[in-house]
Amino acid sequence: MARKTFISYKYSESAFLRDRIISALREDAEYYQGETSDSEDMSDKTNQRIAENLKNMIFDTSVTIVILSPQMKKSRWIDWEIEYSLKAISRDGRTSHTNGIVAVIKKVNGDYSWFKKSNLDYHGNIACTYNMEKTFDIIAKNHFNSIPPRWHCDYCRTYDSLYGSYISFIEEDEFLSDPEKYIENAYIKSQEYIDNYEIQKTRG
Repeated sequence: MARKTFISYKYSESAFLRDRIISALREDAEYYQGETSDSEDMSDKTNQRIAENLKNMIFDTSVTIVILSPQMKKSRWIDWEIEYSLKAISRDGRTSHTNGIVAVIKKVNGDYSWFKKSNLDYHGNIACTYNMEKTFDIIAKNHFNSIPPRWHCDYCRTYDSLYGSYISFIEEDEFLSDPEKYIENAYIKSQEYIDNYEIQKTRG
């Protein structure tokens, strides 16, 4: 089922990937609420004007897609957008629900090693670690945060890739191959399993 979505990203690094995600949504792209290549250039607007524009885009969505890229922490808005997505906001007599969030790891120079490292666990299966210093605290603290921990392997204490974290990290190629799968996973966690996560809703 289609969900209303918003994409949070650093424009100079990830505008092209934003467009690829919108294209991969196919007919569900009509439910996309964020910026497109045809959007008004807001770079010369005041912070207040930009914030109000973003609020209008995010408020009515149910899933936020955040693109993880090497210089994302230089963005003035990504962590603000995630915070707004996670909070219950009241406006015009309506209150928003906490958005589901899925993070897409941008491929850089053909791979994901700038952020993701893969190792073998005790059973010879792939287990991943992430360079959390490359992303915002509000994203890092909402990864590996299921309560109780939802393991892929109880013995190895490796988290389930989709349900072990409120914000799952998905490689660009994998996400583009089936965006509905990961958007729906984020939505289900926000609706049915939200009490099973220790969610950090503020940037501080």
